Amino acid sequence: MSDDGNRVAAELMRKPFQTEEEKVLFPQNNLLMVVLMYMAEFKLRFGNRKWYVRRIVEADSYEKAVELAKKYAELMNKGEVKWELADVYEATRPLMIGEEEIKKLE
Repeated sequence: MSDDGNRVAAELMRKPFQTEEEKVLFPQNNLLMVVLMYMAEFKLRFGNRKWYVRRIVEADSYEKAVELAKKYAELMNKGEVKWELADVYEATRPLMIGEEEIKKLE
């Protein structure tokens, strides 16, 4: 995410509630919190087999998402399956198939 994107996200995180409904949905500290999501792709290896899996990463910056994904891969490597971080990218609607995704493919 660009510096402008981080600045906008930070401003949104400090945005006061606009409606009474928001106060009910997010009562934590009278702020509407925006959580940025990233998608981490991992390459898994077991013997001569190889496949990929994806995981959602919640972080306030791309750098933090990469750090969390690397730590996750490191911790998952305790078994026989070898986990390697392949890529991390911003995900606005991860793993969802809706009208928007269908229109993009048409």
